[in-house]
Amino acid sequence: MRSLQILIVLFYLFSSCARFGTNPEITVDEMSEHVAFLASDSLKGRHPGTPEDLVAARYITDQFKKAGLQWITEEGLQTYDIVTSIEAGDSNIMIIDGDHCAFGKEFTPVSFSSNKSVKAEVFFCGYGYDIKEDDLEWNDFSELNISGKWVMVLRGNPEPEKSTSIFDIYSNDRDKAMLVKDLGASGIIYVSGPLFDPEDELIPLRSRESQVGIPAIHIKRDVANSILTSSGRTIGQLEQELNTKRLPLSFPVKVTIEAVTEVIPYKTATYNAIGFLEGSHPSKKDQYIILGAHYDHLGLGGPESTSRLRDSSAVHYGADDNASGVSALIEIAERFASTGKQPERSLLFVAFGAEELGLLGSRFFTENPPVPLEKVSLMMNLDMIGRMRDRHLQVSGTGTSLEAEEILDYFASVDSIQLMKSPEGFGASDHSSFYGKDIPVLFLTTGVHSDYHTPYDSPEKLNYSEMVQVADFAFDLIDSVARMDSLLSFQEAGPRVMPTERYRRGQVTLGIMPDITSSDDTEGMRVEFVSPDRPADRGGMKKGDLILAIEGKPVNNVYDYMFRLQKVNPGQQIIVTIRRDDKQFDLLIQL
Repeated sequence: MRSLQILIVLFYLFSSCARFGTNPEITVDEMSEHVAFLASDSLKGRHPGTPEDLVAARYITDQFKKAGLQWITEEGLQTYDIVTSIEAGDSNIMIIDGDHCAFGKEFTPVSFSSNKSVKAEVFFCGYGYDIKEDDLEWNDFSELNISGKWVMVLRGNPEPEKSTSIFDIYSNDRDKAMLVKDLGASGIIYVSGPLFDPEDELIPLRSRESQVGIPAIHIKRDVANSILTSSGRTIGQLEQELNTKRLPLSFPVKVTIEAVTEVIPYKTATYNAIGFLEGSHPSKKDQYIILGAHYDHLGLGGPESTSRLRDSSAVHYGADDNASGVSALIEIAERFASTGKQPERSLLFVAFGAEELGLLGSRFFTENPPVPLEKVSLMMNLDMIGRMRDRHLQVSGTGTSLEAEEILDYFASVDSIQLMKSPEGFGASDHSSFYGKDIPVLFLTTGVHSDYHTPYDSPEKLNYSEMVQVADFAFDLIDSVARMDSLLSFQEAGPRVMPTERYRRGQVTLGIMPDITSSDDTEGMRVEFVSPDRPADRGGMKKGDLILAIEGKPVNNVYDYMFRLQKVNPGQQIIVTIRRDDKQFDLLIQL
């Protein structure tokens, strides 16, 4: 509590030392001032859900207020909950033929485990594969009925010495759990062979994985060897045999295991900071332009983060990513509010939270919009604008409206900026959430660099004079769109697919953009967008449909969806069960 109080005091001291009036010009001093605060040691990397996260959001709303913006949400904040951590509950137990195992030392539930109690016999099933490809076949379950049983499998694959293996796409821990669940198993037990993990460390709990539907446990090798006593073999021997012979090796074990798994997610509030400037034109002021920039970053990094240096714990300042974009957001808002002449259309200035956790802030905004989305002419996103060199600026989304190219080219010429344009509307930043809602988008960035997602992304490395140029360019674009006679004309530009989707050889895609934010308390996976003339579109799927199953197998989240697609083939007709407007029915989709 005291550390939070100190942060709040520092925040107000910093704010009071800032300019007392508003300056209509965007300057180097003002830009660097915002970056210095947001990317300071005191804010500890602005990780979503932390006290520093709130201090950053409050700093932004305070700047909006000083600029003269209005609130359209309570105190300028849009609050929502995110899962920031998970912990193993007190109910976790594991009993092997009457002998209790030590929780945290000999076993642990894994992050995607469901909270269940199971008492059943154990089958050892090799690497847990069911592979049938033209040049690769391996089925660890063909000779066994694992329905109602515990299934113990080795982690990894039979080629641990290779950095990449043909088995990699079949060796994900979660996919193995999905497979045995589909085959009727009551639970899965993982063990690490000595070649896979010589240290035999238990899997740490990770905070962003949906439950798989069965209990999932990781055990130490000594525990696994005791389970295998009747077989006369150890985990090390089984791993060596599997890796050498490359043949299935599965058998029942005359052991009964009783286990209870409990994994508890903890949710914390995070925020979108929103400022509003009403338009001046009587018939246009109920139309909107949104300027956005995410304010969160990676906190202290660490192994569970997306830091590129996961083995170290240090403040990830996020000066370029994305204190730079937020500083421009604040200064552009101030410039519009200080000109004395309001724009014709209304402007929303939004600092999104939780972008680094999967665009959560912008997705929440688009699902809970404070203004009608159909009246939004443009969403412009500023993300990493602090490293421009030689006046070269990257702009994505140029094809999402009919008018964008002409406007961009004109102001690039006026402001002497060299544009590197890309028409696609989808990308790994907050504009994607709006593109999925049929809103024209523009994404301005100066690009990635060697300091990206490391502790070395610090304020002194930014090029503030060229940040001012980017901000002025963005101002000109927004001012122009705000004065146009009509809204920008949306058009699709480029595929809308998951950038992190794993593909096996020949794997199909439906041609949709799936919702990546599904939680354990929801059924099905929502379709954010359907690409024209792709399998889903030809089969009758629509944006907003809820996919419940593929080929009769349940789909509750994007992980389930990707796993199901691995099991179908090009040219195949599949049945996809969906829910639309409270009605459930099947679609026949030709792949």
